[in-house]
Amino acid sequence: MERRSLDVVVMSDLHLGTYGCHATEIVNYLKSIQPQILVLNGDVIDIWQFSKRYFPVPHTQVIKEIMNLLSMGTRVIYITGNHDEILRRYSDMQMGNFQLTDKVVMEINGKMTWIFHGDVFDATTKGSAKLLAKLGGHGYDLLIVLNRFINWFLKTMGREKMSFSKKVKNSVKKAVAWIGDFEQTAAELAIEKKYDYVICGHIHQPQKREVVTKDGSVMYLNSGDWVENLTALEYAQNEWNIFHYDEKEFAAMKAPVITMEKKLPQLNVVTDEVALFIHSLAAQS
Repeated sequence: MERRSLDVVVMSDLHLGTYGCHATEIVNYLKSIQPQILVLNGDVIDIWQFSKRYFPVPHTQVIKEIMNLLSMGTRVIYITGNHDEILRRYSDMQMGNFQLTDKVVMEINGKMTWIFHGDVFDATTKGSAKLLAKLGGHGYDLLIVLNRFINWFLKTMGREKMSFSKKVKNSVKKAVAWIGDFEQTAAELAIEKKYDYVICGHIHQPQKREVVTKDGSVMYLNSGDWVENLTALEYAQNEWNIFHYDEKEFAAMKAPVITMEKKLPQLNVVTDEVALFIHSLAAQS
């Protein structure tokens, strides 16, 4: 698949290191794009639920593909989220084309765009509620595993896949209201700051809509996630659009995910010249 040239790509909530992460799909997507700027808008590595027992090769390859884009000249901006908040102690670090920060404001074709993860508006990521959120995250991970097993069964039966987590979220009125409040709060704050666009992640709800208040208007965007929705934001030809991953489009691509042998090859660091020298020393003694 030929790489698509894009001005800016925003991805968030990859949750690498969890069972819910669609790492292979992320690898396929990254292999298909060539953005000038790639913004990773929080919760890229899920440090809340990180376990050295579970970080499979496809998850590692996601990092490899990001590094590959860096080597090809893409500027990568990593914005911290709540699940990778430990990185906030290193905020504003920059190495070459890579930048780590908590938020960023960029001017794109004369429009001011404010990008941040969005957990600042979420009370469940603060104080004692944070512990409950972490415990809930493990339950959510279990639900994802169960969901994948059922989807495998549905696929063998020739039926469409389904998402338990999305159905639960959409059926709970409080969750729907919370998402609406989140979007409105972010938009109103952006209007107050005179921004043209505000981009968030965090709530796993891809969105593009104009919010109008008595004080002005702003275009609110959310990059969604790579657990449930498999979405990203793309800016090209002076317009923001939501990209939805479609496995049918990538079926022909068949981007191979590398595998690793459990047995490592025997390490040999002695050259013939050194070996000959060591042998001659042994002969002299």
